[in-house]
Amino acid sequence: MKRAIVTPAVLAPAALVELKDWLGITTSGDDAQLTALLRAALETCEAFTGTMPLQQECEELLPVTSDWQALSTRPVEAITAVDGLPAEGARFALPVQNYAIELDADGGGRVLVTNPGAAGRIAVRFTAGLAPDWAGLPDGLRHGVLRLAAFQYREREGEATSALPPAAVAALWRPWRRLRLA
Repeated sequence: MKRAIVTPAVLAPAALVELKDWLGITTSGDDAQLTALLRAALETCEAFTGTMPLQQECEELLPVTSDWQALSTRPVEAITAVDGLPAEGARFALPVQNYAIELDADGGGRVLVTNPGAAGRIAVRFTAGLAPDWAGLPDGLRHGVLRLAAFQYREREGEATSALPPAAVAALWRPWRRLRLA
């Protein structure tokens, strides 16, 4: 599986305002760095919880098999396209009758290719994410993202390597964590 973000989530200005308020910053000199830290904290949140916090348009590349294949990103809101990727030649849209899709109650998305044509792989385009925007994030996730970004900002010049996320952030995110059995 290889995932690409086709259309990244828009980070609302309110997120930066909340972070600057948390840090007591009133100038705009560090806005770019703070925004980058917020984005990194959102990525860490996804890695820790197994849930994409903000909705984004994504694409995953999967091999063609005769079995149902689960998308690795959660929660999937909608599967919008399935394209065939041949070994030689251009990408093509698979006809709707050549595949089936399912959205699971737990936020998973699955694809079954019944007739791949010349495709050896498929590209599945979908929308995934827990909340449509920053304001829609559950309080625990949003506050954890803010605390992690603030922690990284404060520790930017420290040489000690700390575990990420810090215990206070992990405690906020733990109720959202999806564990997988290997």
